[in-house]
Amino acid sequence: MDHLRRIGQLRRRMTRAGLPGLLVTHLPDVRYLSGFTGSSAALAVTRRAARLFTDGRYTTQAAEEVASAKVQIVTGPPAVAAVQWLAVQSGVIFAGFDPVYTTVAEHARLRAALPTAHRRGFLSALPAPLVETLRLVKDEDELTVMIEAALLGCSLFEHVLGIIRPGIPEVEVAAELEHRARLLGAEGMSFDTIVASGPRSALPHGHATLARLPRRGFLTLDFGIILKGYCSDMTRTVHLGAPTAKERAAYHAVLEAQEAAVAAVTDGARCGDVDEAARGVLRKAGLADAFTHSTGHGVGLEIHESPRIGAGQATRLRSGMVVTIEPGVYFPGRFGIRIEDMVAVTRTGGQVLTPAPKALVEL
Repeated sequence: MDHLRRIGQLRRRMTRAGLPGLLVTHLPDVRYLSGFTGSSAALAVTRRAARLFTDGRYTTQAAEEVASAKVQIVTGPPAVAAVQWLAVQSGVIFAGFDPVYTTVAEHARLRAALPTAHRRGFLSALPAPLVETLRLVKDEDELTVMIEAALLGCSLFEHVLGIIRPGIPEVEVAAELEHRARLLGAEGMSFDTIVASGPRSALPHGHATLARLPRRGFLTLDFGIILKGYCSDMTRTVHLGAPTAKERAAYHAVLEAQEAAVAAVTDGARCGDVDEAARGVLRKAGLADAFTHSTGHGVGLEIHESPRIGAGQATRLRSGMVVTIEPGVYFPGRFGIRIEDMVAVTRTGGQVLTPAPKALVEL
């Protein structure tokens, strides 16, 4: 990953915004700009210098991982040290910070750590994130990793199909999936694995429980892994036993909606129009009221990133973004169905990164 190039891009944005200094505390942003993967750090950036502050636990790790900034080991909070450093840099009369990731208490602590003359106006809340907007569009290195992560997820789905049978607990399915992920090199899961069977499949976020898989009914598997810092995300819904005609029709409606939204993904498309491509199919099928969430979201170093693929969203997709497309229908007490792919935006359309089969699997 070319972290020096990323800091260069950030500096150009800082210059356009008239910003002489920037405090970065959100760890995914820190990693994006510096490569540092530890759990405690802050990055200070000016138009001429960049310095990463962390504590003594990471002395060796920071030296190995960070080339785009000078590393400074501190004994106190890294963000405090970063702000104090920014305050004494030539030409830095104020510094921006992202208010989304800075609490009121943290802001007060940072102000208190500054010299009295700087406390009133030195820290300036950014009107819009700078680093997050850089992260929206993935570079070639990022896309390579995300494709690898997505394909690993597909292999997990194929593997877990071999253990699914009536009577085993949902947690056993989740445990097998997560154990296999680790064996294949995943750093961890990108969120709590969702294994929801029978009536519990109607819970959009039905985390695995001790409930046993039914002899007949839907089973929703929604999971993702972390590989080299990047997240994958996919959902497949399978059926144990023979589905009823209504269940089969609902499944095919969701699949048609999902594929319509994937087909709508292209450079320049409005996020709201992609959402409507899925929602319109379900509306025609009489299932619009059962679709209770947005069609998708961005994914990268975090499992949920911008943009949001939702109703009325005016943000336009850009080549290099990676989004999920995941319409679903939910009937409380009966069943639910969701199908999800990761899709990379290209100039000519959407590239599906999770090519696991989507035709209804009957087990």
